Amino acid sequence: MNIAFFDFDGTITKQDSFAMFLRYCFGDIKFLLGMLILSPIIIVYKLRLLSNQNMKTCIFSYFFKNMNENEFKKKATSFSLEKIKLIIREEALNKILWHKKNGDEVVIVSASIDCWLKPWCTDNNIDLIATKIEIKNNKLTGNLIGKNCFGPEKVIRIKKIYNLNAYDNIYAYGDTRGDKEMLEIATNSFYKPFR
Repeated sequence: MNIAFFDFDGTITKQDSFAMFLRYCFGDIKFLLGMLILSPIIIVYKLRLLSNQNMKTCIFSYFFKNMNENEFKKKATSFSLEKIKLIIREEALNKILWHKKNGDEVVIVSASIDCWLKPWCTDNNIDLIATKIEIKNNKLTGNLIGKNCFGPEKVIRIKKIYNLNAYDNIYAYGDTRGDKEMLEIATNSFYKPFR
């Protein structure tokens, strides 16, 4: 029995789904204005003086805090089913189909928010481990539930759900330092395999 873990953004996709989702929800002008306002936070993150967790929370909160839950989920679902297919790398999809044909379990492990990945994953019969958002009184708080699914957190989440000793082969596909730990637990690891 084999299992394959795929990072999503940059590995399976040609571009970042978070930025694309922001543009989808708010349009280019509001997105670019928001990025300009948030640029000091992004610069501090790039200098590695701010954690991925804090950077993502700041951006998510800026755009989505106090948004109605139903409105957000409706946008996330339509984005997932209409737009994600446009940015999928053909080679990555072929590799997913190859694993499925071989009877392997296939799991997306992503720092992106589960709400806009889940419908696409369900449509393609793929399991999902992703970052979750906090919702209270039908409103988005702007906070994440637990840690961002990035770096070591990917492995923590994987091991909570899957007994890795039960698999003959563990495949992992990633493209950034946020996938390093996931690639290290695999018997067969692939870095930037679909470029």
